[in-house]
Amino acid sequence: MESPRMSMVLLLLLAILPPCFLSPLCNAIESPQFTVVHSESDFEIRLYRVASWMSAPVQDISFEKATRNGFHRLFQYIQGANLNSSRVAMTAPVLTSIVPGAGPLHSSAYFVRFYLPVKFQASPPTPLPELNLKPYIWDSHYIAVRKFSGFARDSNIVEEAQKLATSLSRSPWANSTSEKSSYAYSIAQYNSPFRFIGRVNEVWVDINASGLEGYKSSEIAAY
Repeated sequence: MESPRMSMVLLLLLAILPPCFLSPLCNAIESPQFTVVHSESDFEIRLYRVASWMSAPVQDISFEKATRNGFHRLFQYIQGANLNSSRVAMTAPVLTSIVPGAGPLHSSAYFVRFYLPVKFQASPPTPLPELNLKPYIWDSHYIAVRKFSGFARDSNIVEEAQKLATSLSRSPWANSTSEKSSYAYSIAQYNSPFRFIGRVNEVWVDINASGLEGYKSSEIAAY
């Protein structure tokens, strides 16, 4: 059960988010830049540019609880809980990376990440120490992406990740999952928790494209 404090934070979040945060197609809030290099009916491969994120480590068995915990700390940070007292504009998506391990969701450790706007990419405000947040530089790399609707829950994220793995196994990207990645997969959430219809989520898996000729130059759409 959510605490009254957490409920108040979520209500405040709804009040301050720009209306277009409720739509994944709105470009008024910033998102990490990428190029689509391969597209099929049920997944696509993107090349993401180097980017700075703010990362909240969380120890928990539940993906949902870990995401709420991490975002609560990140929300305080963007509202001014940093050494500069800087306000940071909301971005999308909120990304939860699952670290491989034990537990019902094959993990007990997560990293919840917030993409920093261009204004703060080079020099993010330093978070207050008690928030236990750390800047994270994400090098340019390839990601396999599967979209899914509804809410991202403990009950469905493993199934969605498995569907992406099955799709990849039937494609030129079979056996191309990056061995360098320290995450089993990540869940990207684009919508406010108060949007109930038309929700968009994505499963992200790091891909190693070094052995696949042609894809590095087959850029078909940039975002």
